[in-house]
Amino acid sequence: MTSKQQRVVVIGGGLAGLRVAARLGAAAGADAGAGGAEVTVLGEESHVPYNRVLLAEVLAGRYAPEVTALPDAGPALRRGVRAVRIDRADRTVHCDDGSTERYDTLVLATGSNAVLPPLRGLFEPEGRELPDGVHAFRTMDDCLALSAAVGARSGVRAVVIGGGLLGVSAARALAERGAQVVLAQQGERLMERQLDADASALLHDHLTTLGIEIHTQCRVRGLTTEPSAGGAGGRRVGGVEFADGYRLDADVVVLACGVRPRTGLALAAGLRVGTGILVDDRLRTSDPHIHAVGDCAEHAGRVYGLAGPALEQADALAAQLTGASGPAGVTEGTGGTTPGYTGTRALTRLTLAAATGSDATDTGPLDLAAFGETTPLPGDDVVRLADATRRTYRKVVVRGDRLVGGVLLGELSSVGALARSWEDAETLTDLFHLLTDDGGS
Repeated sequence: MTSKQQRVVVIGGGLAGLRVAARLGAAAGADAGAGGAEVTVLGEESHVPYNRVLLAEVLAGRYAPEVTALPDAGPALRRGVRAVRIDRADRTVHCDDGSTERYDTLVLATGSNAVLPPLRGLFEPEGRELPDGVHAFRTMDDCLALSAAVGARSGVRAVVIGGGLLGVSAARALAERGAQVVLAQQGERLMERQLDADASALLHDHLTTLGIEIHTQCRVRGLTTEPSAGGAGGRRVGGVEFADGYRLDADVVVLACGVRPRTGLALAAGLRVGTGILVDDRLRTSDPHIHAVGDCAEHAGRVYGLAGPALEQADALAAQLTGASGPAGVTEGTGGTTPGYTGTRALTRLTLAAATGSDATDTGPLDLAAFGETTPLPGDDVVRLADATRRTYRKVVVRGDRLVGGVLLGELSSVGALARSWEDAETLTDLFHLLTDDGGS
């Protein structure tokens, strides 16, 4: 390493961390990437890095696990190595295998963990082991374990706890694998963060055609367990108990109750942490030598938890570190010499498969997209177009002469044009054309 080369260590081998490395030239295996940086990525998982967005497709059996692989990071990536401590004074990262990595710049891309709800019977008093048959749905290991559980025999009884994007995706995938699926959502409707009541009702109807039994405003109180068949003191889930006392048998329980930013390393190192690791417009933490991107980062009071913002943050940080001009969402920072990150306008998309089987209603797949503020404020204008026969629904929220949000189900040909108008904060001139445009996707 020459005296001009900066040593960059990235903690996290997921989408955001590898994107930073790729933008710095490390993904190609070069000794010195763009901007004179030598990059090392510490990836905790032993798997080949994968796109987490595609895990539901793997669970459904549509994709093999290798299809989800991210571009090869080359020798820059150390797989199966977990960072356990950051020494800020010495600018050194200590790893679980006893090795250390010195850095000039440290990037935290530690992602997030699945939220494990406080259910009675989930853990034993002296342990943190989940009962057999209970799975989070966050990692490739989670996905493969679930796949093995439902693939072992037909008609597996599966209960998915959580009706957000993750829970809906998991329920759909399990139903495609032939499981008998019950989806339990504590809130009033499915995907309530992204969808309004009408759109959620359409989603509810579609999932029902897939054979999924849905319970909303339904709180799971606990799990019932029994000794595992193998003995040795293990436990296996037998069912779930709802707050109203109703008990439902279950062979498999999926915890899809959201995610929480992984901030433990940052907290232990004395960095400022809110919900996530606090960063400024240059994605710097409270230590100017340490940055954070992706699910673990909190910028301007917001943690995104989505792939699009994670990639945009990674691009913005790499642009700053290399002195390159930034991508969309990046502006010139103080002094006009380095790029700054101004936030991301995130769009959620999901495709749900059609019902299958001789007794299923032939409804075809359902596509949905949501962006921005889907709940209007007083004074906002709302435009809706619905077609019950074609099962399509389009709703946009307009504030003054700007589009501020929208929901589309069943037909997404106009989502591209609408999203561009929203992202660019354009003055609306022909909303009807945007809503009916067939070439925007």
